[in-house]
Amino acid sequence: MRYAIVIERGDTSYGAYVPDLPGCVAVGETREEAVKLIHEAIEAHLELLREEGEPVPEPRSTADYAEVALA
Repeated sequence: MRYAIVIERGDTSYGAYVPDLPGCVAVGETREEAVKLIHEAIEAHLELLREEGEPVPEPRSTADYAEVALA
């Protein structure tokens, strides 16, 4: 499965979350750390869903960029 992740830069850290997996979040001091941790969080989140007999959500979200010219 391939889930979209969102990475946000804060003042002192990076946060990451998965739109298709509510509550699946991670924070790291660097972007690379946040990406590593969100991958681990996804695996743990899916494992917990399976253990609890809950359905595993299908990936639905996608991501893209919009380039705009500054006026």
